[in-house]
Parts: sequence; structure tokens; C-alpha cells
Amino acid sequence: TTNAVQQKTMDIEQLKYFQTLAATEHVTQAAENLCISQPALSRSLARLEFQLGVPLFDREGRQLKLNRYGQDFLQHVNKILKEYDAAIRKIDSMIHPDSGEISLGFLHSLGSEVIPKIITSFKKQYPNVKFNIHQNSSKSLLEKLSNGQLDICLVTPMPGFSKIDFSILWKDELFLALPPTHPLAEFPSISLDRLINEPFIFQKKGMGLRDRMDVLCAEAKFTPNVAMEGEEILTVLGMVAAGLGVTFVPTISEYKSFHLNFIPLESFNAFRLVGLATKKGHYLSPAVLQFQNFVSQYLKKYPERFPI
Repeated sequence: TTNAVQQKTMDIEQLKYFQTLAATEHVTQAAENLCISQPALSRSLARLEFQLGVPLFDREGRQLKLNRYGQDFLQHVNKILKEYDAAIRKIDSMIHPDSGEISLGFLHSLGSEVIPKIITSFKKQYPNVKFNIHQNSSKSLLEKLSNGQLDICLVTPMPGFSKIDFSILWKDELFLALPPTHPLAEFPSISLDRLINEPFIFQKKGMGLRDRMDVLCAEAKFTPNVAMEGEEILTVLGMVAAGLGVTFVPTISEYKSFHLNFIPLESFNAFRLVGLATKKGHYLSPAVLQFQNFVSQYLKKYPERFPI
């Protein structure tokens, strides 16, 4: 038990001293290589051997010879220091602003156009930065952000996440999406109360866009007839295109390939907010900070697409 407690006090410096001493088997030479005094090196070795409870060298004056304990311990020390050096290099590459790593979360609805364009533009300036991307609902992404699994997210704000910093980036107008053959397809705009009897295809509850849809229907004082639920907005739109119902969508430019009609909604609240979320007090690497600043500047170039 005593040795187990003492071993916890070992540090990387001690192990490096031992490794160098094992390579030279000479106190004077090892001290010179390490740029420390011989007494300091001798004290370090004595402390290490005390912690282990066994001698690591057979001594002949200043000349040392690794014994069987030392040879066995050296194999483990070499592995430890190799892993330590690899970890230092990995962390350095992760935090360096020009070649770091960013764990980015974003909404499904941003995955087909917005995020690819942002990342492509960012990598023109910082080609060596790596991205780990995660698509999910706002709730799921904010949970991962809170747990430290993500660095930064583009999501809609949600209640219940007090430990999250959220900065609004833009306001997405919401539209009614429906097939061109639908009786309402040619309306220039539409009031929500006209949709009381329509079958809706919504995302599942707990997803940011679905929550916004429920709010809009409640505003119009009706409970939507939800005929079908899905997770990804592209799947939802596919169902709408097949004539199975209608839905609300943001940013219609991303969904033109579905050959649907998109009708503006007659409501001041027909929008969703999208912003950048980070964990309060959480360390943000230089690469993440660089990306955070870049996104804000990038969106300012397209005020018609990303209005506040």
C-alpha cells in the first residue's frame, strides 16, 4: 500500500532522468546530457528507487549497470515516455490555430449547404485544420456540448442549458412546404389558421425546428394533425414531395431540388434563430476561437441570406 501511494508521486522528469541514465550508465555523462548537476541526478534516482522499493542499478563508483529490475522498468518507461511525447504532439496539433482540430456540431438542416460552404471557405485560409462533424437536434448537440464532447455548435437556442453561451448569428424565415399540386400551392402567402385540417409531417419532438412548429400552431390556436414524424429534414421533405402532407422549413434555397412550393407564413413569429453555442468557462483552443470569429465575419458578407 505504501509503495502504491508513493508511486503516484513519480513525475515525467524522474522517468526522463532514469531513461537517460540507463542509456549512459554513467552519472557524470547523464548529468551533462540532461544539463543538471550530478547531485540532483543522484537524488532523483535515489527517490525513484525508494518509491519502487528496489535498486535499479548495480553500482561501481560513478559507473552504473542496469540490473534486472532496472531493465524491466526501462521497458515500461520507454513506452510511457513515447506515449507522453505522442500526446504532447497531438495536443499541440489540436490547439494550433493553423493546424488544430475542431469538434463541430450543427443542425441537420444546415448540413446540405450552409456548413459545407462555411468549412470550405474557412479551409482556404486554414487548410490544415481538421473537423470532426456531428449532425443532430439542438437538444442532443447542446447535451454533448455541456458534457465536453463538442467544442462548438450551430444550433437554435433551447431552455434548460444555463451553462451554455449562445450568440445569435441569423434569423431564418419559416415557410410552408407543399407539393405544386396542392390547392394552397399558388397562394402568395398563407395564414396559419388555413392549415388546421392539413396533415403535417414534422420532425420528432425535442428537435428545435419541431418545437418552433408547435409554437406556431399553438399561436394559431390549433393542434396540428401530425401524420408522420422523422428525424432529418430531408426525409421530411421527401415525404412532403410524395404528397403525404405539408411541413414548415427554413432557408428554402437549400431545398429547391425537391420541386416543392414554399409559401411565406403570415405570422411575425414565423422564424427560428440560429447561433453559435459554446460551453461557459470551457477551454477553447486557438483553432476553435479562429473558427468562431471566422463564422461571424463570413455571415456578414451575406446579409440577405443571413439576416439578423
